[in-house]
Amino acid sequence: MAKFVGAIDQGTTSTRFIVFDRAGATIASAQMEHRQIFPRPGWVEHDPDEILRNTQTVIARALAGADLTPRDLAAVGITNQRETTVLWDRHGMPVHNAIVWQDTRVDTLVDAYRSDGGQDRFRKQTGLPLATYFSALKLRWLLDHVPGARARAEAGELLFGTIDSWLAWNLSGQSAKDGHITDVTNASRTQLMNLATLDWDDELLHAFEIPRAVLPRIVPSSSIYAQGRGVLEGVTLSGILGDQQAALVGQACFRPGEAKNTYGTGCFLLMNTGEKPVASTAGLLTTVAYQFGTAPACYALEGSIAVTGALVQWLRDNLKLIGSSSEIEALAASVPDNGDVYVVPAFSGLYAPHWRADARGVIAGLTGFATAGHIARAALEA
Repeated sequence: MAKFVGAIDQGTTSTRFIVFDRAGATIASAQMEHRQIFPRPGWVEHDPDEILRNTQTVIARALAGADLTPRDLAAVGITNQRETTVLWDRHGMPVHNAIVWQDTRVDTLVDAYRSDGGQDRFRKQTGLPLATYFSALKLRWLLDHVPGARARAEAGELLFGTIDSWLAWNLSGQSAKDGHITDVTNASRTQLMNLATLDWDDELLHAFEIPRAVLPRIVPSSSIYAQGRGVLEGVTLSGILGDQQAALVGQACFRPGEAKNTYGTGCFLLMNTGEKPVASTAGLLTTVAYQFGTAPACYALEGSIAVTGALVQWLRDNLKLIGSSSEIEALAASVPDNGDVYVVPAFSGLYAPHWRADARGVIAGLTGFATAGHIARAALEA
């Protein structure tokens, strides 16, 4: 009997594979960063093939590091950056780079939809305001701007998915029948799934001009989906959760009112609200928290901030204030306070509760007194 389980953690900046034993102890892990591609201001892309290669590499490295083979794994699950949108053909070729959840290129489309019905025109069905954050308009952009994509999608030649779908399809042998899937938590972030039915909504597909043929099959967060191929040959794929919902489950927030807050690329506060979706009047999102097998789905309220840890990465890579992310603490501690310097990290607009895609980042309060230490401290305070 296989003694271990594996977890693919595909995040915004890196991919990690972790092997756990039956007691939940970490046996092995491996991690790789991938490129952040910025073609224009406000545009953020990833190379889906690079993410897939990195995923395969970290799986192989972690198994080799623990002297294990795929046969030693009872099952593998996927947790992933949410909303990031991939469109590929049935031969496994992406038609464009993935459009990342932080990307704001569809801001004019958001404005157009908002002008006819307001920012909350789809909130009743989806729990989400109109925003650049979600997948529907990113997919619409790909269908409208990649030559031939719309016709190919309508003919069933192209497949859409968030990163969980892209990985599941490839790691299970590129099977459109078994492997073109997404779980309810990721589907709830597309703005195409109805929270009540847990299925794609025809009214939303019509409004966003999305052909149903391109969509994955929606599955529970925990079930047996497919058998792995290649680097996961014969391993059962049996769990998918969007990364923030996975953190909620990982912290065992199974009772209504229990909540977790996660700092990563962004910051996300989720609170379990039980088996009925709760509408927010304060700018929060209503989302699916998880669904285990045939049990009813549980829902959550979420407050999202797009840029937190990514601000440290920006100080490292763009401003060169630090050589590694871990240096930020010492630099910030080199001054007693922020010296009246303040940072608003609205690189992708402002998320909850404002939902302002037109907002941009600001460093304010600069004087001749300000140093790199003050900027670093202000960034951490932000």
